[in-house]
Parts: sequence; C-alpha cells; structure tokens
Amino acid sequence: MTNPQTAPRHDTLDNAGRRNLLRLGSGATLASLLAPGALWASGIEAANAGRQISYLSGFYKPTQVESTSLGLKVRGNIPAELSGRYFRNGHNPKAGAKPAFWFAGDGMVFGVRIRNGKAEWYRNRWVDTPALHGAPLFRPDRSIDFAASAAATSIVAHAGRILALQEVNFPYEMTPELETVGAYTFGGALKSNMTAHPKIDPQTGEMLFFGASPVPPHLVFHQVDRHGQLAHSEIIEGAGPSVMHDFMITKNYVIFFDTSVTFNPRASLPFPYAWNPKYQAKIGLLPRDRSKGPVRWIPMDPFYTFHQSNAWEDASGRIVVQGTQWDQAAWEHTSMWINSVAGHGQWPGKGMHMAQWTIDPVQATASVKVVDDLSTDFPTINAALLTSASRYTYAVAFPNTKLKQPALVKYDSRTGQRQVREFPSGQMPSEPNFAAAAGATGEDNGWILSLVSDLASQRGHLLILDAHDIRKPPVAVIDIPDWVSAGVHGAWISDKELAPS
Repeated sequence: MTNPQTAPRHDTLDNAGRRNLLRLGSGATLASLLAPGALWASGIEAANAGRQISYLSGFYKPTQVESTSLGLKVRGNIPAELSGRYFRNGHNPKAGAKPAFWFAGDGMVFGVRIRNGKAEWYRNRWVDTPALHGAPLFRPDRSIDFAASAAATSIVAHAGRILALQEVNFPYEMTPELETVGAYTFGGALKSNMTAHPKIDPQTGEMLFFGASPVPPHLVFHQVDRHGQLAHSEIIEGAGPSVMHDFMITKNYVIFFDTSVTFNPRASLPFPYAWNPKYQAKIGLLPRDRSKGPVRWIPMDPFYTFHQSNAWEDASGRIVVQGTQWDQAAWEHTSMWINSVAGHGQWPGKGMHMAQWTIDPVQATASVKVVDDLSTDFPTINAALLTSASRYTYAVAFPNTKLKQPALVKYDSRTGQRQVREFPSGQMPSEPNFAAAAGATGEDNGWILSLVSDLASQRGHLLILDAHDIRKPPVAVIDIPDWVSAGVHGAWISDKELAPS
C-alpha cells in the first residue's frame, strides 16, 4: 500500500464520512444544541454590565488603530544574522465590539520586520475576515460559515504562505506585510475547520493538522505535503466532544488528547465547555503511515492540556510528550477568565504546570508526571527539534505562590533546572519564540523573541534574549510606539521560510 506521507492526494473519506463532513458543514446539529446567544454571541450577558471584562481590560485592552512605523528605535544590538519577521496574533476586538468570551474577539496580528541589524518596520493589522464586519458563524439556514473566522489564535508559515488560524474555521492567508489575502482552503480541498496548532515536520516538510468539532465527526485528520498540497484527509473514529486544542507528532505517530473538558450547552457559559469527570479522557495514537492501522485510544484519569511543546520516541520505543497539564481547579480558573465570570482573577491561567507524558504504544498504557510548580503555559522549543528528543523548553509563567509577576521560563529536562526571568510590575511577556543562529549546532544556540505589553508606558516592545541564558540583559529591545495588547501565539518567520521552494 502506498504511504500517504509521500503519495499524491489520497482522500480516505468514504461515502459515510463525506456525509458526516457535510453534516458538520451544515451546522444544523450544532446550531440546534446551542442556546440562543451562546457560542460566538455578539454581546456580553447582562451579568457583565457595569463591571470590568477580563479580556477587554488591563494587559488585554484592545488596540484601536492599525498603524505602521518605520525605522524603530533599538536599545542594544539586533544580531545581524536575524533576517525575517516576528508576528504575534491575538484577540483584539474593534471599538464598540463586545465579544461574549475571549476567543470570539477579532484577530489582530502585530509584526516587526528585522533585517541587517535593524528593525525596519512595525505594523499591526486586523485579519480582514467576514467576522470582523459582523458576519456570524451560522448562516440564516444554520449552515456554518467556516470563512467567518476571528483568525486570532496563531500564525504559521508553510510552503511559502503565511496563515492566521483559529480552530473553528478556515485558515486565513496573510501577506508578509500583514495584508489579508483571504480564506485559504488548499485549492478547495479543505472542507471544514483547521486547528490553530498545525505541526510542521522539520524532516519531511509536511504540515499535519486536524479539525475538531463538538458534533460528529468529532475529529478529522489532514496531511499537507511540503509543497502545500492537501494530500490526505481522514475521519478519526472514537474521539468525543472535548476541547481538543493542540496535538503532537513523532516520526511514527500522531498523538491526540481527548480530555475532560467537554461541550456542555447547559453550562450557562458563553464558551460552553465544562469540566466533565464522567467523560473518559484518553490519548489517541495514530500511525503516520496510514497502512499500519487505525487510531488506538488509551484511557487516562481526568485531565486537560491546552498546549504541548514536543514529542518523540525514545530508544525503547516509548513516546515522550512534553506540555502543560490542567486539573479541574486550573481549568475552572481559566474558564472564568475566558468567559469573564464574576470573580475571575487578573490572570488567564493559574494552577497549570509543565508535565511529561510517557506512552507505551505496545502495551497501550500512558502515565503523566508534573515536573514543575510554576503556573505555566505557551510552551515552545527550537522547532528544528520537533519529533526529536529535546532538552530545552521555553514558556510563560503566570503569578502564583511561587512568583509575584509574569515571567519567561527556560526548562532543562536533562538537569531538571530552570531559568526564570520575572518581569517588572505592569509588564506582560508573550509566548517565547525561538530564532536559531546561523549554522547553529547547539539546541539553544539562538535567541528568544517575546512581545511585551507595558501598562506604564502604554506601549510595547519586542524583547530579544540570548537563548543560552534568558536571565541576562536583553541582546536588544525594539521599542514600539503604540499600545500592544497582550495576545496568544507568535512566530519567528525567517526570510528563508518565505523563499520559493
């Protein structure tokens, strides 16, 4: 049988699968389950009237203008070999818009162009989608408009294209100058939603991703070849209506996390997902070589994970996955913040910790251990190590009993040590993104880039840190002459990634 990793387009959807995808696209089942004004509602519930909204205030106060600044001020020296663009996406509602929950806010991408040791420009642009102009997710006939996206979660580059992503919808293509091209469907081959966390295999150049839904089909898996062609699509059986936000890959497996946070339209929440200890949480192992059989689901005790940083197969064939884990209390704190429920805290995360899963694909067993006591999320690595054993993970830490202010953290899985760079009061770093030095041979030979929101100055700055030791004074600080709202995921996109293949 031909291996779909190298084959031309091979769509394994049978007639029943096609009908299920059409059912998903119709949206009728989902629309009928949702109470009026729940998912993607256009206004804050009456309970929010007259009080501060978590995701519209403080560090998350939206930026209200699109701007362009040239020749940015730099403190320190930008490494001359850094040539590319730093982009960071996030929810940034237009003036007057009051999304019912954080994830419904309009997408805005903030970007800095770096070349020849200079910060040539700063731009921030809304992703120009129908949703930005008020289009709802559901059309009048209750079908889903996958193009009506906030496109506000992440941004990636693959096969020369830049895509802004949000997992309920189609991706949106952006230019290197942050103008919106439009919804991107891989030449019409993509029929439903795409995760905000695709994985690009550094060895094969493939981009693997999934689409998840609270109604069947709950999980659809896709493979895109290194040239950007959608080569394989397949419904994965056995998944349920959980918040499946991220996933992982190794050289031989795709790893799905079907967790204890599930769709519940009766939860009285604008984002209608709640902790469900009765739901059987599980981890799915899917062979990347699709001739080697279906997914295998491994039951787990209740847990949730938003993000994973890496996965690989060790010498004994076991799979190691690194990421962050939530228990019920941690999820409920995050849910209160996402929905701006009365009593929510200042920070979107509390009580989630770096963890490591060990999975035995032969015995079909899995275990997890928490490896740190800080409240961390947005874990990242040197992307060249994806699917290979990695030593270093970088993350954002939120204040808890161990930490007074937000911080960036570097973890060393070999020694168990960590570096912590705590920020001054009134500053919030974004997800740390790694940029490799030219000809790098060491895993941490490069720089960490993080966009910082500064409440005192009402401006932002792009921080460039030596990845060897993030506690040292910055290599460079690029001043941004505008307010930069805190956001979600970013990316360093080198010029080489956008060069024609």
